[in-house]
Amino acid sequence: MTMGALAPPSAFAAAGPDSVRKGLNTLVHTDGVPAALASVQGLGGRTRTFTAGVGDLATGAEVPRDGQVRIGSNTKTFTAVVVLQLVGEGKIGLDAPVHTYLPGLVRGDGIDGRRITVRQLLQQNSGLPNYSKYLSDDIRSYDPRELLDLALQHRADFTPGAKWSYSNTNYLVAGLIVQKVTGRPLAEEIDRRVIERIGLRHTYFPAPGELTIRERHPRGYYQDSAGGPLVDATEWDPSWAWAAGQMVSTDSDLNRFFTELLAGRLLPKAQLDLMRTTVPAGYPFPAGARYGLGIVRTPLSCGGVYWGHGGSMTGYETRGGATEDGRAAHVAVTLQPSQATKERMDGAVDTALCR
Repeated sequence: MTMGALAPPSAFAAAGPDSVRKGLNTLVHTDGVPAALASVQGLGGRTRTFTAGVGDLATGAEVPRDGQVRIGSNTKTFTAVVVLQLVGEGKIGLDAPVHTYLPGLVRGDGIDGRRITVRQLLQQNSGLPNYSKYLSDDIRSYDPRELLDLALQHRADFTPGAKWSYSNTNYLVAGLIVQKVTGRPLAEEIDRRVIERIGLRHTYFPAPGELTIRERHPRGYYQDSAGGPLVDATEWDPSWAWAAGQMVSTDSDLNRFFTELLAGRLLPKAQLDLMRTTVPAGYPFPAGARYGLGIVRTPLSCGGVYWGHGGSMTGYETRGGATEDGRAAHVAVTLQPSQATKERMDGAVDTALCR
């Protein structure tokens, strides 16, 4: 990516909307996603929302502006914030072993909770195998302990700290630690410590067995193979993702979340600095991305970086983040996209933030 001077604020007002709209239209007409949504926050807090495509293929309904979507792995950032708040309160040690909080629970072939730290969970370098690789196609509710047991049937991917590899199991364990330390369900802690604190009005952690999306939303779709039929995948139980990906939100709420996080309204400076201490990241993130403690640092083509996460969930994909000066952008589509489409989504975010 080329590096240069940041675009002046006037460029957002003059050229940004048309550029963002064009990007969404490309996602619909070239990449074939049923719907694309975006929310862009410029300097000074001015927000614009955009839509393209069709919100419901069966009825032809319009895409609801700033509709709710399943945000997948953006949930990891919410979980990480709660863990780091507890670190700041002295209730969790970032470099303490998992065994301290979940004694004897994380054990298996090459897996030892006495040698894996909380930091390694959040930074995705624990070596824990990714349980989601081994899930069946059953559409049902899952208990977090059941998911952990599934992961522990497999050998560790590597020695803790030896390398970086994305694994939902890391955040599954982090969520279990939050529950053990607080004595409260993870969903309640995220609601109390994050959602209510910064006024996210359209964000929630679905209740056990909750299949529907509560507010106005575009339908989400699944495609078994390229060129295959699109199957409605809006209503199902997302409990298999739990602390790693269960939440529902909107593009504008995600913009607010990451903006408030970077502004220090969710974490003390010490913990925010720890969160933004990064290591090189690979798949599923863009070239040049680096992974912190549940947050991703991505370079911008116009210079500087933005901080976010992104998420994939059956029926939906979200990409985006915020800059330290208060700009933010998120793009969502209603079909889990190809890698090329993900790259175009990243490009749309880059365009929104740079203009």
